Amino acid sequence: MLCRRARLPFAKAAAYGSYDGALRGVIHLLKYEAMLPAADSLAGLLVPVVQTLAEKCDGQALLIPVPLFKSKQRQREFNQSELLARTAMKKLPEEIRAKLEFTDPVLIRQRDTRSQTGLTRHQRRENMRGAFSVGDAHKVSGRDVIVVDDVLTTGTTAAECARVLRRAGAKKIYVATVARVMKGEQVSVELARSAEA
Repeated sequence: MLCRRARLPFAKAAAYGSYDGALRGVIHLLKYEAMLPAADSLAGLLVPVVQTLAEKCDGQALLIPVPLFKSKQRQREFNQSELLARTAMKKLPEEIRAKLEFTDPVLIRQRDTRSQTGLTRHQRRENMRGAFSVGDAHKVSGRDVIVVDDVLTTGTTAAECARVLRRAGAKKIYVATVARVMKGEQVSVELARSAEA
């Protein structure tokens, strides 16, 4: 569980591994080089994360990928979070699949946001504020939700998604990612991203 000074709007965030080394390389192949076959390997790593969180959910939970803004998705031609969520869903054991409903686009990115690279925690929160909305609150109301993303850095994006889902009536919100930036790694990851830009 993430430990933060402020109370986060999600119950738990879980990741397969640390955002470094080979794992970071494969995520970059998918996200920045559009090497779509990498999604299959990454989704395989995401499966036990989603399964563990699904076992905590009451009733049939929603599996929701973090959306991209329309223009960003047109430019990239895919949403890595959606691709990972869809592929992981197919790889899950049947009894876990029965506990989940993949749903898209319940969560909508209603405005473009600038890159989070190099922003302070406060700037990240401001950048994400109002970026998401829920298209169908009836679908979310009274249900547990697992939000899927590729990487959890500070938790700002996940927290904003969870905040709007909670406002729409979601019960518990969990966050499943392939990788997570560990506290000491954050500065080096930000520097590396700046160099890649």
